[in-house]
Amino acid sequence: MTKTINLFENVEMVMLQKLTIFICFLLNILDGMDVMVISYAAPAIAKEWATTPQALGVVLSAGLLGMTVGTLFLAPRADIIGRRALILGCAALMGLVVLATSTASSVNELIFYRFISGLGIGGVLPISAALTAEYAPKSTKDFWVSFVMSGYPIGAVLSGFVAASVIPTYGWRTMFQFAGAATLLTLPFVYFFMSESLDFLLKKQPKNALAQANVILGKMGQVSLAALPPIVAAKVEKTAISSLFTPERKRSTLNLWFALFLSFATMYYLLTWIPKLASAMGLPMNLAIYAGAVFNLGAVTGIWLQGYLSEKFGLRRIIFLFMALTALLMTLFTFFKGSALVLVLFGFLGFAMQGGFVGLYAVAAAIYPTEIRSTGMGWAMGAGRVGAIISPILGGYLASWGLSMTATFIIFAVPALLAGIATWRIDSKEIR
Repeated sequence: MTKTINLFENVEMVMLQKLTIFICFLLNILDGMDVMVISYAAPAIAKEWATTPQALGVVLSAGLLGMTVGTLFLAPRADIIGRRALILGCAALMGLVVLATSTASSVNELIFYRFISGLGIGGVLPISAALTAEYAPKSTKDFWVSFVMSGYPIGAVLSGFVAASVIPTYGWRTMFQFAGAATLLTLPFVYFFMSESLDFLLKKQPKNALAQANVILGKMGQVSLAALPPIVAAKVEKTAISSLFTPERKRSTLNLWFALFLSFATMYYLLTWIPKLASAMGLPMNLAIYAGAVFNLGAVTGIWLQGYLSEKFGLRRIIFLFMALTALLMTLFTFFKGSALVLVLFGFLGFAMQGGFVGLYAVAAAIYPTEIRSTGMGWAMGAGRVGAIISPILGGYLASWGLSMTATFIIFAVPALLAGIATWRIDSKEIR
């Protein structure tokens, strides 16, 4: 039994761990692609259907709403049926519906398809992070969770390059066919090479848990178990929202939710308004269109470095520093008006903002035990996505009230800083 308990404390990973983490990373790349494909296709759809920007805005919001519902109500099911089964189902739903979106002939159909595909995307994101946390070596867990979540901005960038060549030549429907087919092609990898969480099998003990656990242990070169470890009655957790608010978790949960709400609000404001802000800052249009790509490219470096530094100096400290740097950079933008250097600043902003933001996934994975980890991560991300829905709308209202883009940008620096402070106030003994 000792070998099993200490199984993930070794630095060296075996092939089973590497494959599981790589597949989670690949799924997040596809999530980024499936989320962003509608943004890249929107101009072509608007032209073909003579659709108003307001109607397309509803389509974009439908996807966000679907992702919110998925994180709140699908992700927690992984604490009951298992991580692998839920990821397989959500990835299949995501791929099929994104593929079906290519057949849409009206805005209402687009709204429906984006909401349903959002359910699958919202389910995959938190569960892939939870499964990574349960298979990564304990000493480098924070890095690997951040690495897996970096797949999302990578997918956003890659899909932009693909869309730039596919949509003008073959039309927007082909882009949805490409994204849906790419997602469906991952299903055999999930089915044959992704393992169920060993932690889940030993602690939740679903049907055939012993046989499944011994298969995994055999692949990892470990001794098989004669019997499952006993479940201590006092340690049994309810898979319910109330389990996130026990006396020892209440403060951490509320601070995590607040930090994610504010981080999502800043993040989605940036993602929505970056091209217009770049133009307002005096960049010529041919450079302004690259602002989003530069932001996401900076994000990948920031996420990886944050994961590395968090292992060395602690998650809370590093996330606070990244979010404080985000707020500082946002207040400095006005000094770069009219300069091409503002594009470089967008890269650093992506580095700091997404680096700190993704670190919160590692925080969520750390503060909740295996029995309720998917529930905890799903509800934390759901709380955050409320901020994602509100912030672009708020940004639009601020602009309509006569505030300049740069002034609005500075206003949104405040929630970034507050997110860092909220993270610092998380007092779980599971994180530094």
